[in-house]
Amino acid sequence: MIVDIPKNSDFSIHNIPFGIFSTADRSPRAGVAIGDHILDLAAVAQLDVFDFNTAVFEKQTLNDFIDLGKNITNKVRKDIQKWLQDDVSVLANKPQLFVRQSEAQMHMPVFINDYTDFYSSMEHATNVGKMFRDPENALLPNWRHIPVGYHGRASSIVVSGQAIHRPKGQTIPNDSKQPIFGASQGLDFELEMGFITGKSTTLGASISTQQADDYIFGMVLLNDWSARDIQKWEYVPLGPFLAKNFASHISPWIVTLEALEPFKVAGPKQEPEVLPYLQYEGYKNYDINLEVGIVPEGSSEQTVCHSNFKFMYWNMAQQLAHHTVNGCNVNIGDLYGSGTISGKDENSYGSMLELAWMGTKPLKMKDGTERKFIHDGDTVIMRGHSQKEGKRVGFGEVKAKILPAT
Repeated sequence: MIVDIPKNSDFSIHNIPFGIFSTADRSPRAGVAIGDHILDLAAVAQLDVFDFNTAVFEKQTLNDFIDLGKNITNKVRKDIQKWLQDDVSVLANKPQLFVRQSEAQMHMPVFINDYTDFYSSMEHATNVGKMFRDPENALLPNWRHIPVGYHGRASSIVVSGQAIHRPKGQTIPNDSKQPIFGASQGLDFELEMGFITGKSTTLGASISTQQADDYIFGMVLLNDWSARDIQKWEYVPLGPFLAKNFASHISPWIVTLEALEPFKVAGPKQEPEVLPYLQYEGYKNYDINLEVGIVPEGSSEQTVCHSNFKFMYWNMAQQLAHHTVNGCNVNIGDLYGSGTISGKDENSYGSMLELAWMGTKPLKMKDGTERKFIHDGDTVIMRGHSQKEGKRVGFGEVKAKILPAT
């Protein structure tokens, strides 16, 4: 191996995720993560080893590279895997091609044209329904028939590491009929995965569940922040608005669908049977271990959630098929959120709303403080990886610190 890869690295030879990085002497450009290093693809291109226009590696997003199509992007990934394992390959004895991740700044990997967030975890939807609607009939009548979603705000999606301010808006105090304005007191994280489309469609076209994999370039971790008190007041009749559009964070490395292929698993049985356009063949869920940690300012990290992407009731193929069945067109770089990922166990709930059960079961931190929701100064960190038969493919982390409202 040309570079050392720590044993439990998310960025093993089986991964090779793509991202955009810069250093003090390198402008933003494309790279791949390998162990603790980044392979500079713009520098590799100068070796004249690729048979396409390598100017795509010097762009500030991966959109143009992704637009080349999977025949090329998959070949680049496989060639890099081969070269890294060959001590006499084109990468050998060329330290200038590599940068330590600790010395690099990561940027948004793609320009996101549009963002859609789904609501596809039955456990999460059931928990929310029990809290806010009817404990006996928690799911709305349509939930088992369609992948519910809403159109989010693309402009406020940012990359891991960028701090954000606590949002402000209208809330309605308990036992009051009049709203007040101020900083949210119910700031929450939402543990999600996101997928990014790698092909565009024209208005009026649709994507079937069988075609979906060809249209999905890869996946990222997604923290879809929510202001629960603002959301409670505003969501009727048109759903999330200010409670959601202030910020969402994604991890900087896009893990390709091909890297995740070994970790496909069967999804939950869907009852009643879904309509024909939502039916699919084979395995479409992915076994991705997920966790969330909270770091209070001046204290150490405490893990508050262990979950898994395989719990999702609606899979990505169904989400994309439903999204486009009406002729909605999609673009390269569009982001789609899974919705909060919760399991059946209390420690697998993917939001503070559920973990602290609407504030009735506060979580105790190592520093002696309690959390019903996220405090100013807290840093929330999400991590995810798949592991099977000695192969580990991970996403690194997505993290962000909460600053006081401005």
